[in-house]
Amino acid sequence: MIDVVTAGRLLGFGRTKAYRLAKNGEFPCRVLRIGRSYLVPTREVWALLSYHDDGTRRPQPEER
Repeated sequence: MIDVVTAGRLLGFGRTKAYRLAKNGEFPCRVLRIGRSYLVPTREVWALLSYHDDGTRRPQPEER
């Protein structure tokens, strides 16, 4: 799990937008609210960025 700010930065948006998307249920992957924290499963962020669990990158269709 990573915090929503880190996940947002990896996906290309800043802190304010990351929190806004999480609060409105519009974040591009699942967000868990644990107490006052918003946490994002690391694997889901990797999947959005086209990475395998072992850290290797999946080729995009245009790269094949």
